[in-house]
Amino acid sequence: MSSSTDAVTVRPADGWGDRKRFVDVPYDFYPDRYPRWVPPLRRDVKSTLDPGTNAFFEHGDMQLFLAEDASGAVVGRIAGIVNGMHLQKYEDATGFFGFFECEEDYAVAEALLDAAAEWLRDRGLRRMRGPANPSLNDTAGLLVDGFEFYPSLLMPYNPPYHEDFLERYGFERIMTMWSFYAHVKYAKTDRLRRGTEIAKRRTPGLELRTLNMDRFEEEVQAVREIYNEAWSDNWGHVPMTEAEFDQLVEELEQIVDPNMVFFVEHEGRPIGFSVSLPDVNEALRHVPDGRLFPLGLPKLLLHAHYGIDNLRMPLMGIRPEYRGKGIDAMLILETMTSAIPNGYVGCETSWILDTNDRLLNMIDKIGATQDKEYAMFEASISSVE
Repeated sequence: MSSSTDAVTVRPADGWGDRKRFVDVPYDFYPDRYPRWVPPLRRDVKSTLDPGTNAFFEHGDMQLFLAEDASGAVVGRIAGIVNGMHLQKYEDATGFFGFFECEEDYAVAEALLDAAAEWLRDRGLRRMRGPANPSLNDTAGLLVDGFEFYPSLLMPYNPPYHEDFLERYGFERIMTMWSFYAHVKYAKTDRLRRGTEIAKRRTPGLELRTLNMDRFEEEVQAVREIYNEAWSDNWGHVPMTEAEFDQLVEELEQIVDPNMVFFVEHEGRPIGFSVSLPDVNEALRHVPDGRLFPLGLPKLLLHAHYGIDNLRMPLMGIRPEYRGKGIDAMLILETMTSAIPNGYVGCETSWILDTNDRLLNMIDKIGATQDKEYAMFEASISSVE
């Protein structure tokens, strides 16, 4: 399958050489144009795209495409994505696109989106949603505001013109997500403290503790169970398979600070958790080509040891029967009060769905700054010719 216009040709990226070119695209596009972009490690990107290493492919499928100009130079890339777990849960004939990059030329974007849409239509799908790389359990969403800030760990960064290109193609925004940053020294914690006191009075037997690395596997299973319970009704949620969750944990175990992972238990049973991770992007900024060897690894280790002073809270979950009881206040308060003693000055909470009024209100009340806006987009592809 390939498509072309006078200016651009789009074709599948199937061989080893094409996959390498696919991975290389953002490293060629971003460094001189967008200094706030933080390069992921190339080995991590390759692993994500590899059916042999990524558990997503146990239920999903993906086709990579490259766009080339008349000289054969790469001017863009995209992936068409079938998420089997999404289709199993929603039965909505929705496919995804991801890993989208293109020059500032709408003709290139249109050709790439056409290729992804055609591939999804051939598999019986009628709508295309994204970006997801490759799922909402991975790096997902389009940055639409906050380009002046560095992205945090596992958060996307893209040129401002991507939003315009998607809308010109016919995509509509279907969800807005927010990122907030709190400098813990100036966070207003009085309301959280009152909420925590009320929670403990109303639900006797609540205890808060940190991650126990000596029984790590047991802790991980508790997180997975609570996560799938707590997020099951959230917009776009797709449960992680056991293999996907194990893979995520294996990746995050390399950077987790056990002093910044908290559980709330009720009478000995875990009923809520929060995970705040050191923002490794503060070190990755200093590895501009995404390669560990020969010079990247020493730079990464140096800056990881001395230069990470912020956290990102990507996950918080509370069992449904304990919602509205102040458990979230307990977890956020403990994160704020534990940050400075453990060497951190601030924490980004991201992303938060625009429909999560309770958490948005709580984050606002502690004085956090809304610094980035993200969105998911969707378009009908059943009538695209």
